[in-house]
Amino acid sequence: MQATVSEPQINLEQELEPQMHLWTIADYHQMIEAGILGDGDRVELLEGKIVCKTPQRPFHASSVQRSSHLLFELLRDQAEIRVNLPVTLGNRSEPEPHIAVVKLDANEYSLRHPESADIYLLIEVADSTINKDRNQKSRIYAKNQVLEYWILDLQRRQVYIFRQPEGQSYREQFVLSSSDTVSLQAFPDIAIALDALFPVIH
Repeated sequence: MQATVSEPQINLEQELEPQMHLWTIADYHQMIEAGILGDGDRVELLEGKIVCKTPQRPFHASSVQRSSHLLFELLRDQAEIRVNLPVTLGNRSEPEPHIAVVKLDANEYSLRHPESADIYLLIEVADSTINKDRNQKSRIYAKNQVLEYWILDLQRRQVYIFRQPEGQSYREQFVLSSSDTVSLQAFPDIAIALDALFPVIH
């Protein structure tokens, strides 16, 4: 008995979909060195894609400033606090988290950006980007073994805390209100009143 071979089904939409080129960190740095990307380009490299950063409204900027000042005072001489500066994660991601708490470096990271092994904590401040920060950013940070990641949700005045990376997610995830207090995993003796991270409301 002869078998009939059917013609393969062709999905024209899938067939015509353009292929996206994914950039490496080396490519990204070459674009910066060549002046293709400059200081005025508010972008970051996420999973091989060059992504525009969301502009900061005053409410957002206030939270970044208050958080960085508080962490600087609490962790003086124990860690460096970097604001809106790159961290290098793997071969295809170089995000610029709003705040990075990283190990002290003798050269103050003048020769390289901090990498996963240098990072104590990354913080993203979310006004309109909460879904991106909870999904794409958390996946990137977990996959690259960032030990602790916080999202400050400005709309609800609450903090998402992610710990214990495993694969592309975190085993420990919980949400605290701004009235709570929490310590960093790396500095368990230092308590942070979360309300101090959010903008003042009168």
